[in-house]
Amino acid sequence: MSRRRKALNGYLFILPWLIGFIWFYVISIWMTLKFSMSELKVLPTGGYETAFVGFVNYIKAFTAHASFRQTLVTSVGNMIIDVPLIIFFSLFMALLLNRKFKGRGLVRAIFFLPVILSSGAITDALNRSQALMNGGLSQVSGELNSAVSGGMSVAYYIGLFENLAVPTSVLEYLVDAINRISTIVSASGVQIIIFIAALQAIPPALYEVSRIEGATGYETFWKVTFPMIMPHIITNLVYTVIRRFAESELVNLAYTTTFTDLNYGLGAAFSVVSTLVVLVVLAVTVIPIQKHTFYYN
Repeated sequence: MSRRRKALNGYLFILPWLIGFIWFYVISIWMTLKFSMSELKVLPTGGYETAFVGFVNYIKAFTAHASFRQTLVTSVGNMIIDVPLIIFFSLFMALLLNRKFKGRGLVRAIFFLPVILSSGAITDALNRSQALMNGGLSQVSGELNSAVSGGMSVAYYIGLFENLAVPTSVLEYLVDAINRISTIVSASGVQIIIFIAALQAIPPALYEVSRIEGATGYETFWKVTFPMIMPHIITNLVYTVIRRFAESELVNLAYTTTFTDLNYGLGAAFSVVSTLVVLVVLAVTVIPIQKHTFYYN
């Protein structure tokens, strides 16, 4: 098959996606940009009218709005903490779940449950159940706190590491990581599955060669496993960054400003800023990794 024929087949293959991308996404981005630079009014008879105001909405967002800047900083900070933890945890669990042991399918299903439980209907049901249990749980929590008050607390271990001259920034990151364990586990289901698929796609001959050459397990991981799954690390990184930011308080603020406060121009400006932040984060993280990524057929 000629090179031109292969290129044509490739374009035909992505044509449905390209049409959908242009029709549903590019047009939406253009309308959001238009609204962010306009003052939009909904007409009583239906429809809307816009008046161009330039960058007024962006200036209001960063200078006049009460909580936008703080929400933006908090959302970016949470993403910086969560994304590396999710990637590392997902890869670690994928390495464990890829090993052969009894009940492997059941254990994999359990780790995929957070994806199912994160759906809207189930989340609402869990929230209602949690609200009903808060009274009883608060009493039990008080009893547990009084029972362990004489033991070692997290503060004790923090002080211990500080005495060992561990940097404060590292300690703060570890404490935040501990506080986010449930969030990390619930957000890692899809990433674990992608990593498992990547591990299973590695040719067994590579591991056989490494064993013949006398490589240790540590050397095999860094010389064989890790380079072969690098493309999937990028995939998981992009997915995780977008998902974490889509669930951030900044996106909720943009939604509330647009559809509750009916300030369409300011809400569109929030959306544009959040999109730009995601693109910058992806560029800063993905481009350096891309330069050291090995792609194989």
